[in-house]
Amino acid sequence: MGGQSPVSARLPDFTWDVLDRAGRVAAGHPGGLINLSMGTPVDSVPAVVRQALADGSDAPGYPLTAGSPALRSAITDWVSRSCDASPQGLGVLPTIGSKELVAWLPTLLGIGPGDVVVIPRICYPTYEDGVRLAGATAVRADSLTAVGPSSRVRLVWVNSPGNPTGQVLPAAHLRKVVDWARERGAVVASDECYLPLGWQAEPVSILSEQVRGSSYDGLLAVHSLSKRSNLAGYRAGFVAGDPALVAELLKVRKHAGMIVPAPVQAAMAAALTDEEHADEQRARYQARRELLRAAFTAAGFEIEHSEAGLYLWATRGEDCWQTVDWLARRGVLVAPGIFYGPGGQQHIRIAFTETDERVAAVVDRLAE
Repeated sequence: MGGQSPVSARLPDFTWDVLDRAGRVAAGHPGGLINLSMGTPVDSVPAVVRQALADGSDAPGYPLTAGSPALRSAITDWVSRSCDASPQGLGVLPTIGSKELVAWLPTLLGIGPGDVVVIPRICYPTYEDGVRLAGATAVRADSLTAVGPSSRVRLVWVNSPGNPTGQVLPAAHLRKVVDWARERGAVVASDECYLPLGWQAEPVSILSEQVRGSSYDGLLAVHSLSKRSNLAGYRAGFVAGDPALVAELLKVRKHAGMIVPAPVQAAMAAALTDEEHADEQRARYQARRELLRAAFTAAGFEIEHSEAGLYLWATRGEDCWQTVDWLARRGVLVAPGIFYGPGGQQHIRIAFTETDERVAAVVDRLAE
């Protein structure tokens, strides 16, 4: 039988499939396509992580959904160091990458039809996809006052450093969001996957005492090892925060079989306890960022926000698809801002996750 399935009807086409035409144009460049449209790591997985994966590969039994004791300890220690958090009363749980959790969090929390989820005005598409999967209603808001006093608000997403904009929200702003949500009994989920990558501002975690106050009540912080440790292919993420919420997520995930494989758990523990490789990777990204920022600025682009994360949020004051086409003719593929909401109509997102050689080639092409 023809027609869309119920799931297909709930979701739009996969975002990056829409870029296929521009990708074909860019691939026609004599020097080939350089893909700056996605934040996909290209540098090698650190040796310490690969060794831990190999050492953990003899894993015939089922792994713990809650994570091994070694992994839970490594997550707790890292969050304490990196998020200015206290280990007392902190719940932690490994996830199969962070995107999986973002997409399924509304469903895992029991959010459904009639409920409202607040998402940023310009943001990663998966927040809205997850709301659609749950059958709830997504509301984009610059200011939480735009949502009104509705008690139907069950979840508020914040993302700092932001994707795609690279904007860093100050602690005072995050505290206002937390207070607003707590007054309404809503959960605040903070996507902090880019927290270690502050360039012109110091990102603050929602788990920091200056944001959360004296407790983790109603708070969840989402983290990933894809960017920090080049583990996108491992699907390695975790969530930390309110122990009651984490326990509820664990219960549902046990029923659903959402388990991080044992060898990946071992690799995650190794990655989280080693800062040397993370510092080296951060230095690579900083160098690429400086080159691309200077090149795009010289080519007439205005860079907005972009004070943290893996992207430049840029505009030439025209429709984003015109800019995408202009760059595609130079063999460079970027993401149109409209992917992230109507507020991105005149912007593009430029990733600096390509190799040093390809980043240098982009610089040369923009100077021609």
